[in-house]
Amino acid sequence: MLTHEVMTAPVVTVPPYATVRQAIRVLHEHDITAAPVARSGGRMVGIVREMDLLRGAFEADPRAFARPVAGRGEAPPRLVSDVMTADVRIACANSDAAALADMMVRTGIKSVPVVADGELIGMVSRRDLIAVLARGDARVHDDVTATLAEYGEQGRWAVTVWDGIVELHGRGDESARRLADAIVRTVPGVTRVAVLDGSGRD
Repeated sequence: MLTHEVMTAPVVTVPPYATVRQAIRVLHEHDITAAPVARSGGRMVGIVREMDLLRGAFEADPRAFARPVAGRGEAPPRLVSDVMTADVRIACANSDAAALADMMVRTGIKSVPVVADGELIGMVSRRDLIAVLARGDARVHDDVTATLAEYGEQGRWAVTVWDGIVELHGRGDESARRLADAIVRTVPGVTRVAVLDGSGRD
């Protein structure tokens, strides 16, 4: 499964000169947790996340304190360019979605911009990855069967799916087994593949 197959497109972006409050409204209205920051020509210069926008956004409520609350020494950042993250991790459209998911888990990053030929074409969020994994077994079964048919392999293998794990039952040489394994791994929602011979062995 490739990154462009799980991404969300088109991309919601915010300009660097937008105010923090404007960016907050964009994220809230589109129900997203981050947005690339792009200039008018489309060049991405950063990413702004909920955490960036929340930093310094609230004033302390004096009712929560026994003593008066001192005012801030300086005004909170007002523009997206002041709070955005300029060092952005990106993913290529044809990269492995599994590797991207591993990176996101390892680093705690929630959203990653996707580029193709230097152009921003989508975003992958944790929610996108969860949506793929949430596909029902019946849908995964149909997609696997259809994908095998595209490659002329539908008659060779019987397909069973349980909890995203696909088992292919049939007879074929090592080359045919490797081909079937590679084909099925491209199907969104597949978490693991086992290619079994007629005896039920891997």
